[in-house]
Amino acid sequence: MKKINLQKGFTLLELLVVIVIIGVLAAVVIASLNDARKKGGDGGVKSNLAGSRSQAEVFYNTNTVAPNTYTNVCTNGAVGGAQGIGLAVLAAAKAAGLSSYAINAAGSLTTATCNNGASAWAAEVPLRQGGMWCVDSTNKSIATAGSTLTSATDYACN
Repeated sequence: MKKINLQKGFTLLELLVVIVIIGVLAAVVIASLNDARKKGGDGGVKSNLAGSRSQAEVFYNTNTVAPNTYTNVCTNGAVGGAQGIGLAVLAAAKAAGLSSYAINAAGSLTTATCNNGASAWAAEVPLRQGGMWCVDSTNKSIATAGSTLTSATDYACN
């Protein structure tokens, strides 16, 4: 006579252990993806603002409305046949999760700002991992804990 084995499959305890292990692994993966998303956004901010420095110099040299000045360099469009840096600042703002940027305003940890005057300009955008990324006409690019553009006429990253 053959012996019949009635124990087939997994016990409830075994299934619960597997579900808990899968849950812990999923939580670790999701946390890693969020961190990677923040780092990617910060890379987008830095890259776009780095490109704005060279575009600002092209603007300075080719603007026919106000030759050899940075006046209106923060514009998102062309002035005197020269493209402003507004498109790059806006792209950096979007990489940080913002939808717009302020022109000639005091900066804050929650806004992207671009200030321009005749002889200088500066732009800063919040980073997703905290702090700000600032670039200016002196070729400075720095990360700061807070906003460095304290007024509408502040054109330097400190």
